[in-house]
Amino acid sequence: MTKPTKLTNTVKFHRQAKGFTQEQLAQMLGVSRQTLIAIESGKYSPSLEFAFTLARALDVEIGQLFSYPE
Repeated sequence: MTKPTKLTNTVKFHRQAKGFTQEQLAQMLGVSRQTLIAIESGKYSPSLEFAFTLARALDVEIGQLFSYPE
């Protein structure tokens, strides 16, 4: 079982604002819908490279998409 991450995100908010379904965004990014679900729910932290790719796909800055508590 995976441990939830402390990293928080607004992926779902920005995805919905762009009008993408989880399946559409996952296909654009070349990942499974399950991977996107895990990221949106905070059960999985993407690699830094994938986080930048995701931010670009949603046309937001990475800092708007992900945050880490101090």
